[in-house]
Amino acid sequence: MNYLTDDKIVILGAAGAIGSNMMQSALTMGLSSNVCGYDPFANGMEGAAEEMYHCAFPGASITWTDDIAEALQGAKYIVSSGGAPRKEGMTREDLLKGNAEIAAQLGKDIKANCPDLKLAVVIFNPADITGLTVLVHSGLDPSKVTTLAALDSTRLQTKLSQHFGVLQSDVTGCRTYGGHGEKMAVFASSTKVAGTPLRELIGSDKLSEDDWQGIRAHVNQGGKRIITLRGRSSFQSPSHQSLMMVRSAISGEEYPWPVGTYVNTDGFDHIMMAMETTLDENGVSYKMPEGSDAEIAELRASYEHLCTLRDEVIEMGILPPLSEWNVG
Repeated sequence: MNYLTDDKIVILGAAGAIGSNMMQSALTMGLSSNVCGYDPFANGMEGAAEEMYHCAFPGASITWTDDIAEALQGAKYIVSSGGAPRKEGMTREDLLKGNAEIAAQLGKDIKANCPDLKLAVVIFNPADITGLTVLVHSGLDPSKVTTLAALDSTRLQTKLSQHFGVLQSDVTGCRTYGGHGEKMAVFASSTKVAGTPLRELIGSDKLSEDDWQGIRAHVNQGGKRIITLRGRSSFQSPSHQSLMMVRSAISGEEYPWPVGTYVNTDGFDHIMMAMETTLDENGVSYKMPEGSDAEIAELRASYEHLCTLRDEVIEMGILPPLSEWNVG
């Protein structure tokens, strides 16, 4: 089997549904011949590794451990799903304190064991804050730490394709920015449905204003709906999109969806949030999204919400005061 690289990919939280699925997918996609799974639940981690061995991936070196230092030693790519899961009735923000503490320790472990990391993808919620916390404590360049933000945009694409009865791939330019949560900013300006700008369809007999607001609400609650329907949080979509991000970092093929990235410009300061991004072998870079005045105002409101959460984590002592940050 041909692999894109032999660099070490580490999946954190690999005994769980998301993590074990990522281990298998990383090998199935041929991302690397060198995949390591980590989980503090040793029996579950060994069981997940045994499943990988039984798949009999040709040429693969599959390792596992419940020792974080051993897992991270020599790592070049990390995907971390290793926080507490979101359960029915919970918001992403309900996970703030416990998962921020996990993120802080992860950042310190990265700094101690793999300072030459090429990319970290943080997906445990609230991802904007956990990703930010990992970055601040890791000492990595901001281009090397990202969060999964694509699912809000793919949920917008999904719902529009279902409404108009077209292939999902025929809905292009779907973008949500800001926080990965109920305060996200849903943009319509860049979206087209079978070549027709979405802005021309909103308010028409094909998509009433009420229907558009319903779609926006559906996107905002997309993760919650999965929990209600399946009894647990998403694992297939975050697994796939996270590894597509890693694939872009390895291959240089540009990732097509927004990425959560560290932002410190244009009045959006000291925060991790989804922007219009480029993710390739150089890591992630960003620019300001283009949109209507109302959309930019919504983006700023999402940013302000994230700042509130960030400041709560600072008050908890998990993040240092902004004046002490040494990022970028």
